[in-house]
Amino acid sequence: MTEPGLPPDGRARSARWAGLAGAALVTVAGWLGGALPTVPPHQPWRMPHGPVALGCWLLGTALMVGAWWALRRGAPSTRWAYRTAGLWLVPLLLAPPLASRDIYSYACQGWTYAAGADPYAAGVAAAGCPWVDSVAPLWRDTPAPYGPLFVLLAALAATVGGGLAGTVVVLRLLALAGVLLAGLCLPGLARACGVPTRRAAWLGLASPLVGVHLVAGAHNDALMLGLLLLGLLVLVRASGGVRPLLVAGLLLGLAMAVKATAVVVLPFAALAAVRGRYTVRALLRDGGPVVGGAGVALTAVSALSGLGLGWIGGLAHSGDSQQWTSPPTAVGFVVDYLGALAGRKPGAVPAARAVGLVLLAVLLVLLWWRTWSALRRRGDVRQRIHRFAAARPRAALFGAGGALAATMALAPVFHPWYATGPLLLLAVSAARTGWFTLPCAVVVFLTLPDGTSLARYTKAPGAIAMTALVVALVVLAVRRRRS
Repeated sequence: MTEPGLPPDGRARSARWAGLAGAALVTVAGWLGGALPTVPPHQPWRMPHGPVALGCWLLGTALMVGAWWALRRGAPSTRWAYRTAGLWLVPLLLAPPLASRDIYSYACQGWTYAAGADPYAAGVAAAGCPWVDSVAPLWRDTPAPYGPLFVLLAALAATVGGGLAGTVVVLRLLALAGVLLAGLCLPGLARACGVPTRRAAWLGLASPLVGVHLVAGAHNDALMLGLLLLGLLVLVRASGGVRPLLVAGLLLGLAMAVKATAVVVLPFAALAAVRGRYTVRALLRDGGPVVGGAGVALTAVSALSGLGLGWIGGLAHSGDSQQWTSPPTAVGFVVDYLGALAGRKPGAVPAARAVGLVLLAVLLVLLWWRTWSALRRRGDVRQRIHRFAAARPRAALFGAGGALAATMALAPVFHPWYATGPLLLLAVSAARTGWFTLPCAVVVFLTLPDGTSLARYTKAPGAIAMTALVVALVVLAVRRRRS
């Protein structure tokens, strides 16, 4: 699981203890002003310990981000990376829910299903959840947008946990299990792609996005990513036969049954499954069982839960929150601002989001086609076996990471923990890391310990800045294309 490394130097030791101090400060901030169930959402700086909580949060987050960034090119060794990331998780496991109130939505959705109601038919307030006061007001009347497997697990948590505190503990343990599963898969995927495992383990596990949001925040993205990476690991290790391809597909289908975002990885997983020359026949032969296994898993879980595909309708409500952190939403805001100067009524956000989704569909197709074309150009595997062995999974996983990044950027809504999917896949497949680690370092600062998004208080300047960034990236892409 590990590879030989270097003994930790002064910078590595300083990063380890700075990150631990940061995690401890973030935990203190959580207890002073975090997303506590008895504290309704409001402006955190007006809480009794608000200034102290915000100071601990900002300083702790800066220490964790700085320590992670300092070793972005790789920890001294894989084992050292695992130990350090685990050390940082210790205080975070003792913190209350951090940077989001989603865990209370999970708890109420699980309670709703356990009580015999359909969480896809109505919001948790209408279902009579006893913990509804802890749920963010925006999500009390919206159906669950998550897959049937996660609803089953949330119902199990509500049943085993009994009260709200016990349910929160079980949900956090499930998130921790997802992170541990992803951590176990990182070295194998990195080796298959020819990437140093000590770099992949550090980028994927020590990021504050993972510790603060996936573990302390207990987001279901952790379970989705754990199942997703396990499916991809089974896939890249498959030596022949249909069985491992079916198993990989089943795991990918379970990831989709937690959160629908995982579906964009499936076409690239089909590419990673191909053995030998890349032809349409080989893609159908080897990629077919993967796609089929995913469909079987998703259908089986939907039937087992008795909920069918009702969760698809809930996805439409995930965009009820409008923040400039989503580039299409930011562009819509700016168009509305300009329209207001001409006396026009606002209404550009839905149109900008629709354009973003169309662009996303086109971009996903182009990414897949480019990956397919690159793999076909590799030639006969028997002639280039050593080079091709690492090139195939690396190209497929890099394409999958790019697909998740595109989905994150062009979706109607963006939250910091959404960046964990691209982060983990690109950590095991990308040659250069600055272009995706820098945004991951920045977005950690977008939320406060109680779940308040800073985007709420920076709507106009944030929208203008994001739109300017989009325009600059488009101009840069066009110039590169011409040259």
